[in-house]
Amino acid sequence: MTDDQLTRYRESIDNIDAALVFMLAERFKITQAVGAYKAAQGLPPADPGREDRQIARLRRLAADAHLDPEFSEKFLRFIIDEVIRHHERLQPR
Repeated sequence: MTDDQLTRYRESIDNIDAALVFMLAERFKITQAVGAYKAAQGLPPADPGREDRQIARLRRLAADAHLDPEFSEKFLRFIIDEVIRHHERLQPR
């Protein structure tokens, strides 16, 4: 016997996970363009000041949304680190 309520919850979770994947894919398309622009302009792959501002902003948004700010910071830091890694590969050698 299946639990219909649990099935509905899981279907919603699956939909949210799919949306997150597509949103991350779109975000990385944009950050790849940023990385190419930075490389062409001779700009460094990382911008620590912007990263700090973005993390502070996300922590505030998380608190407003009743989401753990520590979790949101770890999540954003993971994404930022991956973006920087991509940007570094685009830099001229």
